[in-house]
Amino acid sequence: MDRDNRWDRVEKAYDLMTLAQGEFQADTAVAGLQAAYARDENDEFVKATVIRAEGQADAAMEDGDTLIFMNFRADRAREITRAFVNADFDGFARKKVVNLNFVMLTEYAADIKTVVAYPPASLANTFGEWMAKNDKTQLRISETEKYAHVTFFFNGGVEEPFAGEERILINSPKVATYDLQPEMSSAELTEKLVAAIESGKYDTIICNYPNGDMVGHTGVMEAAIKAVEALDNCIDQVTKAVESVGGQLLITADHGNAEQMRDPATGQAHTAHTNLPVPLIYVGEKNVKAIEGGKLSDIAPTMLSLMGMEIRKR
Repeated sequence: MDRDNRWDRVEKAYDLMTLAQGEFQADTAVAGLQAAYARDENDEFVKATVIRAEGQADAAMEDGDTLIFMNFRADRAREITRAFVNADFDGFARKKVVNLNFVMLTEYAADIKTVVAYPPASLANTFGEWMAKNDKTQLRISETEKYAHVTFFFNGGVEEPFAGEERILINSPKVATYDLQPEMSSAELTEKLVAAIESGKYDTIICNYPNGDMVGHTGVMEAAIKAVEALDNCIDQVTKAVESVGGQLLITADHGNAEQMRDPATGQAHTAHTNLPVPLIYVGEKNVKAIEGGKLSDIAPTMLSLMGMEIRKR
């Protein structure tokens, strides 16, 4: 379930399923998890473990098997799906190629040619498309961990850029877990973002900082604090850049994570997203009235309104 081109991780999962080979072995799934916890691994980072009790046969995939991939979200499903499906796959040298009946729950990418259980709905006049129709320029920028969020997801499942849309990808750091480098690549991302703002080249810039989410997933409180401190510094630089060119800035999130690092009931590390309310912060010269009870779908129309552009009903 990688999305950062860490093919060594994908290879371990692939070998586990096709060869029944892994770093560890356990009689049951529960025993495998207990052993992982004893190794100080949490649910996010359980290492490849073969589940095979004494006397049991290997449960490796074979030609003719059917695999239904139940993940509905595309970004973390693409890499391992390509390993199973693509004849010209080159992410790593596959020790065994299995001829599967492979079914994607949703379309993970248009260039992955296999059966899709629920094909995508066609969305018209998404923010990016509407900007293109109005001859506006736009930039999408993030680290690899969140690149799909500012491109494929934000464009309503469209992979190709719209007219006037440019993209900048910053590589996320190659560390085992992001608590080891909680600032991630935020300094480089901010440098490129500030330069883009000051260039005056773009009517709109969409940026995603992954730190709060990715470091929050580790469950390490000290690292989450450092991640938020790094973001504070970055947001300060971005805010000053926007103000220097007379621009407008909206800061928000699509879910929480780092604000809750402990489960209030158990006291254990909390590594999942939260559904707590998120802020929507406006920086600019307009007299913007605060709105209670807003939702994510309100953000694009709000941006268009701030830019003085027409808002289509659909």
